[in-house]
Parts: sequence; structure tokens; C-alpha cells
Amino acid sequence: MSHTELRAMLSKHGLHLRRELGQNFIVENQIAERLAERAGIESCDSVIEVGTGLGMLTRALAKRAKFVLSFEIDSGLARVVQEEGLLPENVSLIHADALEQDLGALIAELTREHGGPVRLVANLPFSSATPLMRRLLDHREQLVDWSVMLQMEVADRLFAPVGTRDYGSLAVLHHLCAELEGRVRLVAKSFFPVPKVDSAFVCLRANDKLKLSPDDLRKVERVARAAFGQRRKTLENALRGGGLGVEREGLREVLESLAIDPRARAETIHPEAFLALARVLLPGAADGAE
Repeated sequence: MSHTELRAMLSKHGLHLRRELGQNFIVENQIAERLAERAGIESCDSVIEVGTGLGMLTRALAKRAKFVLSFEIDSGLARVVQEEGLLPENVSLIHADALEQDLGALIAELTREHGGPVRLVANLPFSSATPLMRRLLDHREQLVDWSVMLQMEVADRLFAPVGTRDYGSLAVLHHLCAELEGRVRLVAKSFFPVPKVDSAFVCLRANDKLKLSPDDLRKVERVARAAFGQRRKTLENALRGGGLGVEREGLREVLESLAIDPRARAETIHPEAFLALARVLLPGAADGAE
């Protein structure tokens, strides 16, 4: 579907794209097909798609998958794809905010009804990408893998190496329990309207070699956010001011017992060290974490 055809369809239905939803649509079927292939979709798969848009990627997914459950938050777009018959029969469209759904229950329901593995593919507004990536880590064992369209700078942050500017809490969490299966760069002109930045389609898979418990990830997140919340401070001072409720003397003792320099800064601390630190600092405090 060309830029001209997209404009014409939107005009026909009296729709105006909403900037606050970050609506940018893939404009070439070839690109959509390439992304569906890169996501590894197979004929036995059920797919949860987040962000139907006008269905370009949805149709490519449906050609490969057994069933696609697609969420679209914009009522106008949901109406257009239904009225224009843009979705194949093996696609179920739901007008709702996918981020408000019980993802674990959805995955379980798809497995019961359609059998086979479940994958997730998302093309979200950039503002929603980071919250989704964090939520997906909680459901990593239920999914075969997950593939998400991200702003390039967010994609760079996922697995940023220790000691770099992009290394932060998001990278710490992903290094601990996920691995990058693949990445496709998409230039801005691949979308309509053309965004100001390039994007990356990243494919990830769970990797729990460290055997994180259900609470471990939340504990690490709390500690890493506290540490990176004040990057210019030493790790000791950042953690003291991070709302963890740890006294200075006790904190220094814990850091030294784990061979972590209290004067170091967060970007020099490896993910495994954050995990060890979180397990000691927050032995039973994760349930109240956000």
C-alpha cells in the first residue's frame, strides 16, 4: 500500500492520524513480509499482535501463522480495517489497549484454543515501547519469542554493553534473562507518515541461564533504577538516595562483601553483580515493587 493509497483510505473514512499515539504505518508489503519471516512465524503458531494499524504487518503474519489475535487501540483504525475487509479470516481484531490486558491469561487462552506455540509481535508508539519490553520479560517463559518495532535508540539500549552511555536498567534486565535473536534496521521512509528517526525490528528469546526466581527481576529492577537514577554519583551514594531503605554502613559492608567498589558508578557494574546485590539488599522486599 503506497503513501498515496494510505492517504486516500484515511481521507475516505475521515481519519486523521493522532500524533500522541505515534501512528506510523509500514508502507511496503515486501517489508511486512520480511519482518514476518524474521519473526520466525510458522504455520503452527498463534501470534499476539500489538498495534494492527491498517493491517499491513497483520496480513503478513496471518499468511504464516495458524491464528493472529491483533489489538488496536484506535477505534477509527479498527473500524476501517473491518469495513474495508483488510484482515484475513484467521485474524481476530480486538479494539483495546494491549498494555491493559492480562498478557499471561491471553497466552494461556491461545494455547488452549489453538494449540502450538505463542509468539508476540508489536509495532507500538515509541512512548509505549519500554513499558511493553519490561512486561514481556515477566512472560518470557510463556512465549517462544517476541519481536518488537522500536525507535533505534531504544533498541540500542536493550543490550548495551557495560561501560557505555546506553547501558542502564533496561540493559541490565535483558542481559540477565533474554537474548537477541535478530535485528532489522528500517529507515524512516519505510513508514507513513515518515518519522524523524529510524527504527529497529528486534527479535528476542528468553535465556534464563541464571535461573531468576519470580521476584528476582523486580528486585534487580529496583536496585538498578536506584543506581542509574543518579548516574553521576558513586554507586554507594546513588543507592543510599534511591529509596531502598538501606543504611550507609550496612550498604558499604554489602558492597565490599560482593567485591563491588562503593566508589564505582552504575555503568561499570555488570548485570550479574546487580543480581547478587539485589538478592542481598532486598531479600524479601520485591512484592511491593512497581
